[in-house]
Amino acid sequence: MGVLSEEVREQIRGLFPKYPNKRAVTLPALHLVHDTYRAVSREAIVEIADLLELHPSEVHDTMTFYNFFKDEKNPLGKHRVWFCRSISCALRGGEELFEQICNKYHVHPGEKTGDGKFTVEFAECLGACEGAPCILVNDECHMDMTVESTSKLIDKL
Repeated sequence: MGVLSEEVREQIRGLFPKYPNKRAVTLPALHLVHDTYRAVSREAIVEIADLLELHPSEVHDTMTFYNFFKDEKNPLGKHRVWFCRSISCALRGGEELFEQICNKYHVHPGEKTGDGKFTVEFAECLGACEGAPCILVNDECHMDMTVESTSKLIDKL
């Protein structure tokens, strides 16, 4: 029995008709596995490669090209909080916001909190410059953030 559940395997197979070939499913499969398990283990890479009829190194190359995916040594916390560090956010206090939140929750960039509830990371740009500084919590963008509003949001997690 592998590390991927049969349900995840079926979801990956369900992607096949949506793409021109199995190789094109590599990135969506990685996202699916990452979202489900909060990391992509070496074993999962091998199983994804088997499903897509690729060599595991091809799946690994795709995974490591993007800074988005975490491996089993550094899994994500339950929630992912991205702090935008574009020029717009920086000019409106985004870097200070990030530093203050990291200090408050005793976490460093790219790490998860001790309780595993969230991981904080930088994003080069979240595309919401009109609402700088902004953060992305899981898949939801929050704009015009302050230390207080960010703390309230994180405390809810």
